[in-house]
Amino acid sequence: MNAKRPPQDSDATTPRLLEDERDAYQLALKNRALGSVAEGITISDPSQSDNPIIYANEGFERLTGYTRQEVLGKNCRFLQGQDTDHAAVDALRTAIRQQRAVVVELLNYRKDGTPFWNRLSVTPVWDAKNKATHFIGIQSDVTARHDAEQALRKSNAELEAAGQRMRNDLDAAARVQRSLLPAELPDLEGLSVAWAFRPCDELAGDFLNVLPLDDRHVAFYVVDVTGHGVAASLLSVTIGRLLTSRVSTSSLLMRRRKGDASPHIVSPSEVARELNRRFPMEEQNGLSFTMLYGVCDLQTREFRFVSAGHDPVIHVPRGGDPVMIEADGMTIGWMEDAPFEEQVVRLDPGDRIYMYSDGVPEAMNEDLEEFGKQRMLDTIERGSEATLKASVAKLLRAVDQWYGERGPIDDVSILGFEIGD
Repeated sequence: MNAKRPPQDSDATTPRLLEDERDAYQLALKNRALGSVAEGITISDPSQSDNPIIYANEGFERLTGYTRQEVLGKNCRFLQGQDTDHAAVDALRTAIRQQRAVVVELLNYRKDGTPFWNRLSVTPVWDAKNKATHFIGIQSDVTARHDAEQALRKSNAELEAAGQRMRNDLDAAARVQRSLLPAELPDLEGLSVAWAFRPCDELAGDFLNVLPLDDRHVAFYVVDVTGHGVAASLLSVTIGRLLTSRVSTSSLLMRRRKGDASPHIVSPSEVARELNRRFPMEEQNGLSFTMLYGVCDLQTREFRFVSAGHDPVIHVPRGGDPVMIEADGMTIGWMEDAPFEEQVVRLDPGDRIYMYSDGVPEAMNEDLEEFGKQRMLDTIERGSEATLKASVAKLLRAVDQWYGERGPIDDVSILGFEIGD
């Protein structure tokens, strides 16, 4: 008869041993994983006094310079220093007291005293009774990001300051430009003057003026510098300072000849030639300008003018149709010793002259269609029965309505005068 073999203890304990070994292996694997991550990881125990650290990984050692033996049993506040933000610390303390997760960024200090920005994430670990038994802290060095943000804020502040200085300079330059416009219209018997000006940017390349030269001669001009912005504005201001009726060594309009008791009026063609000589395009960063300049003799009622690459003058006889008067001439600065021929218009009482920049006929609507010279002439003709001031305003309003909300793409200048009875 066969006897039963007693059970072997090893057979019963083998599954348990294998399970324990597997658990130990998994725990060791988790410990190795926690130790090898780049971030600092700590575990604190709130059941102990002052919630001390009971675990710190190698990442925490690398981040702070402290060994685990130096930090175990201590509260993490030893990383704080004189420049640590108290508001962030209070937020961290409040979250731990209320046993809730929190993320803060603190200026902390390593063992050697060097500061670093620490992105600290603290998460509570709950037991079955919904009580926080531990807090897991994850520390990340975000100093590089903070430094980049600080550098960006500094750059933005510097850019804003530079932008404000530029805006101030632009405002000052715009005020200087506006000073070139007629502050007061000449009060001369037998003459009415009106003008309109619409810059497309803060600084314009256009400008215009009307200047009494003596008790019977009045100068009119419209200048259009190519381009816009600071360079064009500076050139326009410079030209405007030269086109003055004050007798001086720099004035181009009035000269005092040797031996003469009184100054003489420089002819329009001579003014254009002198400007062409002084402002060659290659010395003005590629800038040039067109110009209409003329002098009206109120006694003879002759308007003598010169065009330097500019749009035609418009003559409106009383009761008649507007007529464009062409005048050939090169743009100022394009060619050395360029010829400039004068044109003469004999005016009768009630006649009008309109001078303008190309921003009027070349104004574009949303369909990129130009306002055009014919539409300009038609608008002037429709305003011929109104006062000169109303006529100029009507033309400007028509141009404004033409380009609509998109605004002008070029400066708009209009200067008109009328011979009285």
